[in-house]
Amino acid sequence: MTDDLLRRLSRLEALEAIRDLDARYCRALDDGDWDALVSLFTEDGQFVGLSRATGPAELRAFFTGLADSGLTAFWHHVTNLEITLDGEETARARSFLWQPCVQDGVAHIAAGRYVDSLRRVDGSWRYARKQVSFDYFVPLTEGWDHGRFTVASAAATYPGRPFA
Repeated sequence: MTDDLLRRLSRLEALEAIRDLDARYCRALDDGDWDALVSLFTEDGQFVGLSRATGPAELRAFFTGLADSGLTAFWHHVTNLEITLDGEETARARSFLWQPCVQDGVAHIAAGRYVDSLRRVDGSWRYARKQVSFDYFVPLTEGWDHGRFTVASAAATYPGRPFA
């Protein structure tokens, strides 16, 4: 194989490994598999969002404590992953989050964005920093749009295809 082909193959493998890391993060978080979740971060890895936690002990305490704050169920859906490889050992990623959840027994809907810094450790990609910011986090009965969007206004953007 040529050097160029090896470089391209290595790049594709890194991109796929980072996509897989995000999928494993969502599954471990939603399943409450704290050992698996914490293992996805570097030893000095940090989560920033609802709180700030650094290192395995703080990460475990934060994630296991979510239920204490009333957040008893969630389903993380991450999409539109944009990955920038900064070299062979570091990368950055951005993605969108859509998250139905239950807080204090009430169904909620949340959406936001993740911004990640990643490092390759012993051949595996890990989060050095995972940051979430929310665009909305509201009870499902209130809706996320606060009256800005309706089926009628959405249908109006598609002339000739009216919604029943």
